Amino acid sequence: MPPKVTPDVRARAARIQLVLMDVDGVLTDGKYYHVPNPEGGLFEVKHFDSQDGIALQWLHRTGIKTGLISGRDAQATRERARSSHMTYCYMGSTEKLPLFQEILTDSGLTPDQICYVGDDLTDAILMKRVGLAVAVANAVPEVKACAHHVTVVPGGQGALRETTELILEAQGKWQGILDHYEIGG
Repeated sequence: MPPKVTPDVRARAARIQLVLMDVDGVLTDGKYYHVPNPEGGLFEVKHFDSQDGIALQWLHRTGIKTGLISGRDAQATRERARSSHMTYCYMGSTEKLPLFQEILTDSGLTPDQICYVGDDLTDAILMKRVGLAVAVANAVPEVKACAHHVTVVPGGQGALRETTELILEAQGKWQGILDHYEIGG
């Protein structure tokens, strides 16, 4: 069920054509594990939420593009982006503003058509520039202060799903999702 939001947040969500997000602390609970790989090195393992996964599929199905900008470079993240049909996958840099500018140029969108979901200080610079800034429940206080909306649930536990429902409801697309699964609304 989409969250209850202010008319301002609903209006912002109605304009969104691209959802960008951080990874650790947003798509995950912020934890990652290093396990041995066959070559004797380490492989990074992350725990992604399945409800966020279906939300990414719904965004793709409804024509809303997605992407991630993460300070960490991990094969698990790359696979999550690929399997979720993400248009943008930037990893390995905590300097997110130049990457955002590149996305703006490539996409042809204006900042008010973009949602950014974040949790930490490196996300604040983008949250101040987008049309809909969402902080997850476990975000640091400074990031929550930059947000138009703060999710009820923390990152890695359905925060992107909550954000997706908010956007789809504001755009009149949520009922189509319910109808697809034969759920009355």
